[in-house]
Amino acid sequence: MTGVDLNADLGEGFGVWRLTEDDALLEIVTSANVACGFHAGDPGVLRRVTAAAAGRGVAVGAQVGYRDLAGFGRRFLDIAPAELTDDVLYQIGALHAFARVAGTRVAYVKPHGALYNAIVHHAEQAAAVVEAVRQFDPALPVLGLPGSEWLRQAEAAGLRPVREAFADRAYTPAGTLVSRREPGAVIHDADEVVRRCVRMATEGVVTAIDGSEVKVRPESICLHGDTPGAVAIGRRVRAALVEAGVEVRAFTG
Repeated sequence: MTGVDLNADLGEGFGVWRLTEDDALLEIVTSANVACGFHAGDPGVLRRVTAAAAGRGVAVGAQVGYRDLAGFGRRFLDIAPAELTDDVLYQIGALHAFARVAGTRVAYVKPHGALYNAIVHHAEQAAAVVEAVRQFDPALPVLGLPGSEWLRQAEAAGLRPVREAFADRAYTPAGTLVSRREPGAVIHDADEVVRRCVRMATEGVVTAIDGSEVKVRPESICLHGDTPGAVAIGRRVRAALVEAGVEVRAFTG
């Protein structure tokens, strides 16, 4: 039987603002990418989401990003590598505290937003994030785009790279994500999202924006929690995967 993990970005709120339906999504996903306070999340949000994930047996991952609360971490920052390493360590450490209190642990690391996209090609920043994970716990798996500089350097450093695909993001022929600034970057047709996820999990391919076929072979599929109708789409995706004979399970075991 084919198996795949479902992950979603959770805890993306701050104070009275809430972006994602965390409790509902935790009934669907097997891994939760918890915002660690730099692009979203405050101590109360981190504690609540981590405790809820622990209660449901969902793996908790540190979603680390640029120090860019106003821009939601979607703006590239030309930050010195040593500073970026410290920022990532700080974020993992914050989530680690709340995970420990909740009786669970940080099980993996996934960069967020502009940082995620930057380290597909940006060798220095990729090395800085790898170094932060290595220093914190070299046994932690890391999520990223197949073929990225980030996963290449992570594997070279002895970390476990985990290939990720995106349920509702358009792909370029090179296997990278179409920029959110471009038309068609986000797929809103629920039927199409479901079909793509089943095909990615069973065939290891996705159709790029130009119609070409891109190999992805994902170990985990990301369901964006801030997409309109995210919960309903997530439920349909999970049901369709199970119907197709795919076991939905956390990649962390």
